[in-house]
Amino acid sequence: MPHATQSADADTVDAVTAELDSALRGGPFHVALRAAIAARGLPLQRVQHHLSRHGVKVGVTSLSYWQQGARRPQRPESLRAVRALEEILQLPEESLIRLLSDTGGRMPAQRPAVRSYRAQVEASGVLGRLLDELGHPAPDAALHSLALHERVRIGARRELAARESHHIVRAGRDGVDRFVAVHHGDPGCVPARTAVHALENCRTGRVRTHHGTGVLVTELLFDTRLRAGDTYLFRYRFEDGTGDVSREYLRGFGAAGGQYALEVRFDAAALPVRCHRFTQHSAAAPRGGLRDLAMSGPHRSVHLVEARVRPGLLGIGWDWE
Repeated sequence: MPHATQSADADTVDAVTAELDSALRGGPFHVALRAAIAARGLPLQRVQHHLSRHGVKVGVTSLSYWQQGARRPQRPESLRAVRALEEILQLPEESLIRLLSDTGGRMPAQRPAVRSYRAQVEASGVLGRLLDELGHPAPDAALHSLALHERVRIGARRELAARESHHIVRAGRDGVDRFVAVHHGDPGCVPARTAVHALENCRTGRVRTHHGTGVLVTELLFDTRLRAGDTYLFRYRFEDGTGDVSREYLRGFGAAGGQYALEVRFDAAALPVRCHRFTQHSAAAPRGGLRDLAMSGPHRSVHLVEARVRPGLLGIGWDWE
C-alpha cells in the first residue's frame, strides 16, 4: 500500500506540473496563475504575505479575482505584483507578464492596461502624495480646459520616446499662475531621467518623481497671474525613452471639458500591425468605443479627436507583431 500511495502522489505531481507547463505556454493568464499557485501548494494568504515581503501590497480578494479570470492586473502596482509572483512561484522570468499582453492575434474585449495614466495612479495614492508635496491637491480645479492637443512619439525600440502637450485653458478664479503637469511612463521607466521642457508661455518649477510607479509631477509657471475668465495658451514636452515596450497611451479626464486631440507617431523602424482608439468610464471598467485607426503613410501616425471630452479615460492602443 505505501508503494501505491507514493505512485499516486507522483502521478498527481506530474499532472499538476504538466498542467502548469501547458498553461504557461498557451495561457490564458488566470489559468496559468491558478496552476502555478496550485503547483506550489500555497494558500492565497501565504502568497499575499510573500508579496508584502517584496514590497508589493495586493489583497487576497484581488489575487482570487486574478486566478478566476474575473479581473486582470492593470495598474503599475499590480504589474509589479505579477513580476514578483514569477519569482515567488518559481516561474521563468516574463512568463506571466507575457500572457497579459498575449491576445492570440484577436482584439480582446478588455485589454490589460499595460500603461496607466491619471486615474490608475490616483488609485495607488502616489499622485495624491506628490501633489500634496507641491501644495496642489486639486491641480485642475482653477483651470478649465478649452482645448488640449497631445503628440506622442514612439521610438525605434518601441518605447515611449516623448510627448508634447499644447493647452488652451480658462482661469476659474483670480491669481492662477501655474499648471501642474503629470507624466506617467511605461513599466520599467526611470522618471528621474525624464526631461521636462517648457516650450511656450511657461517655465519649469518644482519637480517630484516616484520611481516605483514611474510618475513625474512638475509645476509649469506662467509668465503672468490670470484673472477669472482669462484664457491662456502654453506648451511643454516630456522626453522619456526610459521605459519598456509601449502599447498604448491614455488620458484621464475628471470632468467634462473642451476639445481633445491625440496623435501618436511611430518610428519607421517600429511600426505596429494595428491601432485602435478606446474609452473607459473608469480604470476598473471594461473598455468600450473600440474602433480601428488607419495609419497615415508618410507620417506614420494615427490620431483621434474628441469635440468635447467626458469624464473617464480616452486613448489609443496598438499591437506589435
